[in-house]
Amino acid sequence: TVETAKHRIFQFLPKSIVPEHKLVAIASGCSFVLGVLSSRIHVVYSLAAGSWLGVGNDPVYAKSRCFDPFPFPDCTETQKARIRRLAEELDAHRKRAQEAHNFGLTDIYNVLVKVRAMEALSAKEKVLHDAAVVSTLKQLHDDLDQAVAAAYGWAWPMTDEDILEKVVDLNARRAAEEAKGLIRWLRPDYQMQLLAKGSQGTLDIDSDAPDSKSGGAMHAMDSKSIGKKWASGKAAPLKPFASKRPWPKSLAERVKAVELTLAQSSTPLTAAQAAKLFARSKEAELAEILEALVALGKARPGDGAGTYVR
Repeated sequence: TVETAKHRIFQFLPKSIVPEHKLVAIASGCSFVLGVLSSRIHVVYSLAAGSWLGVGNDPVYAKSRCFDPFPFPDCTETQKARIRRLAEELDAHRKRAQEAHNFGLTDIYNVLVKVRAMEALSAKEKVLHDAAVVSTLKQLHDDLDQAVAAAYGWAWPMTDEDILEKVVDLNARRAAEEAKGLIRWLRPDYQMQLLAKGSQGTLDIDSDAPDSKSGGAMHAMDSKSIGKKWASGKAAPLKPFASKRPWPKSLAERVKAVELTLAQSSTPLTAAQAAKLFARSKEAELAEILEALVALGKARPGDGAGTYVR
């Protein structure tokens, strides 16, 4: 996404592109990530959390405020698949319009904004509307917004105020979890190996930020001062599943260990698979704990038979 732009648009670019400092590059080829970032939920949040080039001018996407603290949905594989499909259709639809008619994304989205506001289009805008099939673009965005909201477990549509309130609340809960070492990695295979070598760095955004020891990799946000005050801290270093972990003695510690394992796993786990990750654990014990976590709302069944996700 362009750092300063009239419309907050995310798109895939080929790896051959070398971004300069005015282009914010998210290093992911995952269309689920593209879909969430392209949703109304993230756009509304980023406009509130980011800055502006000037009064009434274009918004600025500041990575440390707009991307780092943003909590991605923790959802099922079916929900992820729907978001991926819609994001890929959205990206392909816009690229076709650009390649076929040499339209700019800003021009296309200027028309989309007027369509949403039910404003009259000029003759030139009508031509662009029909050639770029802006009605289809609008439907893709509407479907994507609904799919991302469902991934969070939120009813749709939502007002901008409701979006900000829910994102801030989720951020606070994630920050509290990360302070205890429970981290939902966005790129687990890469991040866990990298960050297991040492503590995650702290991003000191404002000098008046709350105590840095109170947060985690997710920066805590205050809905009354969103975009102004942020808390950040160090997340407990985690190691990938290179060897079996010790099986805790107490039931409470076992429950915590299984919950953390689910959160760190990039794929749903069965009780048998989870048992193989702990030394001297039994599948029956893992099955009971996983069911208990589901009952407590700390986990949920995966899409596959007998699987669980955090």
